[in-house]
Amino acid sequence: MKIELQLKSVLQKAFLDNYQLSLDIEELGLQITRKEFAGTFSLPVFPYAKKCNEHPTQLAEKIGEWLQDHTDLISSYNVISGFLNLVIHDKIWLNVLAEIEQNPNYGCLDKRNSNVVVEFSCPNTNKPQHLGHLRTNFLGSALSKILDAAGYTVYTVNLINDRGIHICKSMVAYQQFGSNETPESSGIKGDHLVGKYYVKFDQVYKEQLAHIQSNGEDATKTPPPILQEAQKMLIEWEKGNPSVMALWKKMNNWVYDGFHVTYHQLGIAFDKTYYESDTYLLGKKIVEEGVHKKIFYKRSDGAIAIDLSQYELGEKVLLRGDGTAVYITQDLGTADLRYTDYHFDKMIYVVGNEQEHHFKVLFAIMDALDRPYASSMHHLSYGMVDLPSGKMKSREGNVVDADNLIAEMIDTIVQYTEVSNKIGILSKEEQNKLHNTLAVGALKFFLLKVIPQKRMLFNPNDSVDFQGDTGTFIQYTYARICSLESKASDITIASPSTYNRPLSPLEQSLIFQLYMLPTQIEEAAKHYAPSIIANYALELAKTYNKFYAACPILRASNISARSFRLLLSFCVAKVLKRSMALLTIELPAKM
Repeated sequence: MKIELQLKSVLQKAFLDNYQLSLDIEELGLQITRKEFAGTFSLPVFPYAKKCNEHPTQLAEKIGEWLQDHTDLISSYNVISGFLNLVIHDKIWLNVLAEIEQNPNYGCLDKRNSNVVVEFSCPNTNKPQHLGHLRTNFLGSALSKILDAAGYTVYTVNLINDRGIHICKSMVAYQQFGSNETPESSGIKGDHLVGKYYVKFDQVYKEQLAHIQSNGEDATKTPPPILQEAQKMLIEWEKGNPSVMALWKKMNNWVYDGFHVTYHQLGIAFDKTYYESDTYLLGKKIVEEGVHKKIFYKRSDGAIAIDLSQYELGEKVLLRGDGTAVYITQDLGTADLRYTDYHFDKMIYVVGNEQEHHFKVLFAIMDALDRPYASSMHHLSYGMVDLPSGKMKSREGNVVDADNLIAEMIDTIVQYTEVSNKIGILSKEEQNKLHNTLAVGALKFFLLKVIPQKRMLFNPNDSVDFQGDTGTFIQYTYARICSLESKASDITIASPSTYNRPLSPLEQSLIFQLYMLPTQIEEAAKHYAPSIIANYALELAKTYNKFYAACPILRASNISARSFRLLLSFCVAKVLKRSMALLTIELPAKM
């Protein structure tokens, strides 16, 4: 049983015995004691003072005294301004440590009968993935691990946006300017090669637009020729024109090969990948259903739309007047297909906050269609990632793509470790593997430690400091403990129950932080916030380094203290590894 529940149970008895006041456990609002006061848990007694006809200070003193006389949970108590601060007995902490040591699945919560689908990544096949994609990849992957640890049955899915006007733009530019080059002939990674022509399209489009405007023509009535070609190609694609489909498949396959390399380097995987080119057809059938049910209607221009004014969202077009699908069309079909595949209890879309309106519209449409899962759909909206130079714009070619950023991170790690001399003697192969592990870990941690909803600025140099609030600091702490383990191979580790010396405040603090892992997992799952786990691991690493500096371990004069502090260190390593694994960050045993 959790310590908090045990405390609440005895507090119930204390109020009943002393004041004949019967309280539900839920009424007893235990809090974590503030750092400046002695104690682990605190009970504010103000809510009960009137019921007990007692001044808050006297009430807290009386309850504290009763607890000390009637339970072995606490070793002492103190009262400050109506707060009863409870100091947990050392033997309770030793029992906690024993549980952590013996439980291979420590931190994982009981299994729940609940299916959760997490959609993330969702790249377009007209360009490589960039820094913004990295945040959705890392958030989605970490959230999936956290929900799994919290007892949910989790399915990770990707939706490849492989059709639409944006894809046709790259295709048209390649047709006009590509000269049949390939990834092999150019030496350019497939997704980068296709992205090159997306940028080329935008350049030509702007030149043609400027020419039209300089002649005093209306570009809305006479769009630039290259855009007209893309619009025609989209219509031909939906008709299944063989030559258009052949070009589409060829260029998409180049992109898929490039994506595979990026995902592999980042350690990202999915249970299932959906393709917009498949699901938009299902979406069109749903549009037909909506028209039949008179939920959707045909406008005078031939477009199919829905009136969402009851949701305060206005009108939304679902099919263009020429019959081609819009972006949301495929989302309708994908939602139905996923529910058929997984019968989810929750469907989480990990997508940037620029799409908040889109998802409000999507959820409203599914509600209007009376889908049974409509209320189970959730948009985990995250803030955009900026660079010191400003927001990224992929169509203009000044985006920092994922592959180049990872390479830059590795270079940053190499330079930092050479200057700081933080890495020991390793073989060249070991160094390369370590540099990659540190670089990817630093990148993931930096993007995950901030709450998802917050817009953030990414600076590679800030993410690799071995003494800062970084993933590399945690990785270095873990390697430090592993080094202890290798040096202590001849030391017998005794059971915590045999330790009979008083725990120092740092030792108590460490064990308390270890004890809080299940609660942190539960909170992170509840709020869809991997940042909770990231900051938990960071604080645990900081506390351990204070302990490491203040308390001799291998050089402890007392054999019992040496054995206990080693065990405590190993438990810290175990929990750090579990926590960072939830963030899909690898911890190297050797640095």
